[in-house]
Amino acid sequence: MKIDLYAADGKKKGDVTVSGEMFDANINEDLMHRAVVMRLANKRNPIAHTKTRGEVSYSTRKIQKQKGTGNARRGSRSTNLLRGGGVTHGPTNKVNFTKMMPKKERRAALFSALTVKAKASEIFALELPKMDTPSTKKVVELLTKLPVDKKILFVLAAGTDAFAKSIRNLPQVKTVRANYLNPYELLIADKVCFLDASLPVIESTFLSKK
Repeated sequence: MKIDLYAADGKKKGDVTVSGEMFDANINEDLMHRAVVMRLANKRNPIAHTKTRGEVSYSTRKIQKQKGTGNARRGSRSTNLLRGGGVTHGPTNKVNFTKMMPKKERRAALFSALTVKAKASEIFALELPKMDTPSTKKVVELLTKLPVDKKILFVLAAGTDAFAKSIRNLPQVKTVRANYLNPYELLIADKVCFLDASLPVIESTFLSKK
């Protein structure tokens, strides 16, 4: 399978061959959905927390004597039956939302996402621009020449620090290392740009060695 290749100056240079196993796989929507849910769940940071009767700042002294008052028995002031006491079954910040998926299913979901983007013509490759120092201005000029949309994802490889620093402050532009590519980042992007050096990294990382 081939995708468009653009030169470092933004002009279309030709095409580049990519793995059909990754970019022309069977589309499994269920696996993609589960991968996205897993990604969001693992990023979740629970902060809502209500105090139990053991955590509220109250004296543990018994409110009234056990018998002889004619009222119901009462324990400490921190009981959940009184105002200001502990909360029963409230949210806590100790909840674990972590989800897991088998390795083969994660890879199948990734290949499905890559195939969806490839069939929609929403991916292309780019030769790494030569940059000695970071320059956001040069990258902005380059983006005006590329077939980009509102949200663009750049897939980077090692040795692209100057380019990565040049685009990290641009709105609606995200970057991901090739060996950390995941379905969530792919699916939320309108366009996906693979630096030419990142394509071999993706294949060596996610394709099984036969």
